[in-house]
Amino acid sequence: MADDQAALAAPLAPFGGQVPPAPAWFEAAVAQTPERSALAVEGADIELLTWGRVGKPGLLFLHGNGAHADWWSFIAPFFANDWRVAAISWSGMGGSDWRSAYSAELFATEIFAAVEAAGLEAGGVKPMVVGHSFGGFPTLYCAARHPERLRGAIMVDSSIQPPEKRWKGPPPRSGLGNRVYPTLEEALARFRLAPPQPCENLYIADFIARRSLKEVEGGWTWKFDPELWHNFRMPDLGLLLPEIACPAALMWGERSNLMHAETLDYMVEQMPAHVRRLAIPDADHHVMIDQPLAFVAGLRGLLAGWG
Repeated sequence: MADDQAALAAPLAPFGGQVPPAPAWFEAAVAQTPERSALAVEGADIELLTWGRVGKPGLLFLHGNGAHADWWSFIAPFFANDWRVAAISWSGMGGSDWRSAYSAELFATEIFAAVEAAGLEAGGVKPMVVGHSFGGFPTLYCAARHPERLRGAIMVDSSIQPPEKRWKGPPPRSGLGNRVYPTLEEALARFRLAPPQPCENLYIADFIARRSLKEVEGGWTWKFDPELWHNFRMPDLGLLLPEIACPAALMWGERSNLMHAETLDYMVEQMPAHVRRLAIPDADHHVMIDQPLAFVAGLRGLLAGWG
């Protein structure tokens, strides 16, 4: 049990800063490096990654809380032959600027600014948007409030609990800031997935962890804004579920601790009947880490079904 807990708390510690071995498919995918740029949105520079040719149908990937655009760098290349693909880092995360205040409306503005900057509508069709975890919340917001601007919206393990079980947010940490680690090795050893879950594909965890850190005076620290959740405004997501007005789907990991039967029943009951549903077997919350190729296959199937 102690070893299991250590693996959850510090999955990369046994590697001592070395890169874990990775399979050929992963190496080939990340070798297809994206074009990196930044776009100005409401006073903040937003990190933008793009793959594929402008003029093809647009596909935008949106990451979860505390993550960054490179969570999609081993997934996006599988779509680049048929799509113009983009991923952003939300403001307050990844390589994007931090803000004094965040909101669903502001994140929707970041979405559509990325659509324009990446040329996701250059092919004459509206873009598809895929959001994982927290990234599914702005995706839902756009599907309900701006459906005319989307070809489709897919939420991936984006948990919306029944009202009586709603998450109340993180514990206070105002003024604490992010810890600075003297060495990259020590910082990598402290990386862990949140919420905690097992991770068999440690080469993916390592890839993500290295891009979650930045070098600062005194060592290395996390890129995300530790005050984001204390400066964030989001409407009641449960009220948005019935308002989904574009083609949409819900994907989730079959083992996800955030998508219990009660949660799924509530979400399905609230969503319109046309919203498609797809569980990824043998996957926890971080579906693209747990079962990356199954996730790609499932997503390809959904996208093909919408034509």
